[in-house]
Amino acid sequence: MKKLFLLALLALLAVPGSRAQDGAPYRSLQGEVVDAATGEPLIFASLSLQGENISTVTNADGGFLLKVPADLEEGTLVVNYLGYRNREVPLSAFGDTPLEIRMVVSVTPLPEVDLVVPADATVLVKETLRRKGENYLDEPLRMTAFYRETIKKRRRNASLAEAVVNIYKAPYSSERRDAVELYRARKNTDYSRLDTVALKLQGGPYNALFVDVMKYPDFLFSQDYIDDYTFTFDRNTRIDDRLIFVIRFEQKSHIREPMYQGRLFIDADRKVLTSAIFSLNITDPEAAGRMFVRRKPANASVTPTSVSYRVDYREHEGRWYYSYSNALLEFKVDWDRKLFNSIYSLSLEMAITDWDFNTGGQVPRFRDRVRSSIILSEAADGFEDPDFWGEYNIIEPDKSIESAIRKIQRQLRRANRNGK
Repeated sequence: MKKLFLLALLALLAVPGSRAQDGAPYRSLQGEVVDAATGEPLIFASLSLQGENISTVTNADGGFLLKVPADLEEGTLVVNYLGYRNREVPLSAFGDTPLEIRMVVSVTPLPEVDLVVPADATVLVKETLRRKGENYLDEPLRMTAFYRETIKKRRRNASLAEAVVNIYKAPYSSERRDAVELYRARKNTDYSRLDTVALKLQGGPYNALFVDVMKYPDFLFSQDYIDDYTFTFDRNTRIDDRLIFVIRFEQKSHIREPMYQGRLFIDADRKVLTSAIFSLNITDPEAAGRMFVRRKPANASVTPTSVSYRVDYREHEGRWYYSYSNALLEFKVDWDRKLFNSIYSLSLEMAITDWDFNTGGQVPRFRDRVRSSIILSEAADGFEDPDFWGEYNIIEPDKSIESAIRKIQRQLRRANRNGK
């Protein structure tokens, strides 16, 4: 099977171990977000503290850990997930044990109007892919995006990197790939927190960009592999007053190599993919490991335990475009002659902050482009541009990406006025 994205072209390197001190006092809210009817974990459910720039998403098991200031005793946690009713949970509901948050499906019956309902979910998915040229912005675009990646050993941050990038997005009907230009980048890396290995994520912003399955359908639903999936209708829902078909997909039972499973959210009227949430079906851990790990110590076995993705699109005057994506990977490292294994996680997300039509289709010179082999934690200049990153020149991993974007919007506007 064609490998999906450049994601986690991963290197494992031995380094000395040490301990790092934690920062300001906080308390941790732990729990799990599940479907109220089935108990199924909900991947990438969003949790945000009302009135604060503190948020997180659930992992591949539906679990979450949200750090809040220790002196914050009152407040409300807002939980939302595509196709479900929002939940509001008071902070007082959290105790010493993880809290289970049960989400109720928001079911929307089909309206009694002249709406053609596809008889077959596979036909609907293929039609959606076929119509990408007419439903998505099919002109060259120049986008500004904020990108963040994090590497942890269990719950300890070891490497944090952020960047503002320019994306030269090719038309959706074009076979040409998008180009990326690094505008500003910074990092905060302490590999000693990983104790025995250093993980490096290769690909940087491309990892998030290639989750755009409508631009890069061959990485997920190529003509050679789409018929290896089973597509079925789930419950309908309504998002922003639009009727949405929810399509479940999974690999057929006789397929042994790792493929994907998840949900597609398709606009019922326009046949447009508005969001997708999916994960790798790790049927063969060793084969899955070969998809991601490029270099490792000889005395270690590295296998992914979960690999999950999400992509969202937005509309502009009847056409849609890529607006946000994230990914979460968890790996288990087993060492020869060691009793215990180690668990590492890599997360990344990218959000479009601004865009315009790229009249003339100009792209940066090859030497100015970000290479798909970039390791951002090594390429970033650190904190050498405090004028751009603002007064509080520190990466805040527990803050929402929206909070980070708001902090740099003024600097971006100023830089654009000055022609930088």
